[in-house]
Amino acid sequence: MLDKALKGSRGYWGWLFFLMGIMGAGFLAYLYQFKNGLGVTGLSRDISWGLYIGQFTFLVGVAASAVMLVIPYYLHDYKKFGKIVILGEFLAISAVIMCMLFIMADMGQPMRVMNIFLHPTLNSVLFWDTVVLNGYLFLNIIIGWITLESDSKGIKPPQWIKPFIYLSVPWAVSIHTVTAFIYAGLPGRHFWLSAIMAARFLASAFAGGPALLIILALLVRKLTKFDPGKEPIQALGKIVTYAMFANVFFLGLEFFTAFYSGIPAHQHSFHYLYAGLDGYNKLVPLMWTSSILAVVSLFLLIFPSFRKKEGVLAFACVSLFISLWIDKGFGLVIGGFVPNMFERVTEYWPTIPETIITLAVWATGFFVLTVLYKIAVTVREETAGIEIEH
Repeated sequence: MLDKALKGSRGYWGWLFFLMGIMGAGFLAYLYQFKNGLGVTGLSRDISWGLYIGQFTFLVGVAASAVMLVIPYYLHDYKKFGKIVILGEFLAISAVIMCMLFIMADMGQPMRVMNIFLHPTLNSVLFWDTVVLNGYLFLNIIIGWITLESDSKGIKPPQWIKPFIYLSVPWAVSIHTVTAFIYAGLPGRHFWLSAIMAARFLASAFAGGPALLIILALLVRKLTKFDPGKEPIQALGKIVTYAMFANVFFLGLEFFTAFYSGIPAHQHSFHYLYAGLDGYNKLVPLMWTSSILAVVSLFLLIFPSFRKKEGVLAFACVSLFISLWIDKGFGLVIGGFVPNMFERVTEYWPTIPETIITLAVWATGFFVLTVLYKIAVTVREETAGIEIEH
């Protein structure tokens, strides 16, 4: 089926070459970073995780969100997700690839990644995060490719694929839970030391990932002859609404715990992010932008009269996605490091090489996603009207 990705319009090839241009610029920036070390980034002794790890954390959630389609379709026989489930599985593949690339970018010597496998540390959360990410990538490649190939032939998927499908459900939850444990397992960081960190991660994942999928489904409908269907998109909209409500609620619980308890160490990071601390306030505008977008998106999603209008739904999903990207892909990571152990504030901001590399990784993800979607859409167009039982 790979040959289907080699045929496309000028717009398709123009988009791919545009992405390759960004990827090329990012590769040059990475060579510069590789030669000169992580000193070319905005990272420091006090803030050792920055934009790269923030993007990794956010994209793990995007990858895990595919389970919100897999559960209704495969476990509860919700046939209306039949057209769109492959889009979710392919989105998970591209998201996990980006996660791995961001980890590689964050390592000063990427060759050292082999030490994780050559010298495994079984009590390390990072080791298990590597295991679950690679496993989830494998599961989605197998499930997505086999089911799509079966659809292209007009036959049922083979029975042996079902155990992999069922396994992917708890595995999707595990990738974000284990990632949350990386943060919640650090006792010296009060901002992350929360029993509901994993729950917050899952809530944001099940809001942000499906929101991006809705945007992609609407784009697929507009740019191709394949229609993912109005009902699946509206059903995803409900999932996004409930998950975003839970995400905002969990954040409210964190605020209550920090400020009602009156424990300064739990309050300082929130002060820095939303009001500034000791005159340092670089992230304040970003965090308030995230909060405003979260409120606006939730308001538009929670009322069915707004949500059923696809233009409003698309705007709400874009707002929600940006809000969660700021909160989880930037604020959560940086906020945990500020202030440092000596109650001093060190501010962080990505440098130009860091930003270019980040854009290149996103471009790589969208390149993979575009190729996979081209294959999936072509197959769906060729099999339009054919109902296949899974």
